[in-house]
Amino acid sequence: MNKPNVKAQRLAAAFLLGCLVFNYPFMALFNHSDLVFGVPVLYVYVFAVWSLLIALLAVVIERK
Repeated sequence: MNKPNVKAQRLAAAFLLGCLVFNYPFMALFNHSDLVFGVPVLYVYVFAVWSLLIALLAVVIERK
């Protein structure tokens, strides 16, 4: 298997992971009225997962 194909597969997997974690069942788990440092849990979840996905994509793209 050549390298561009592996990178494309990893990017597709990261996309599917993003679709999964930003879909209804996972978002509903964090949709309650608790606060983390004064911020609703859902907002913390969204921004934490979003930043982790960006970091994952950076690792996949920059990896040789």
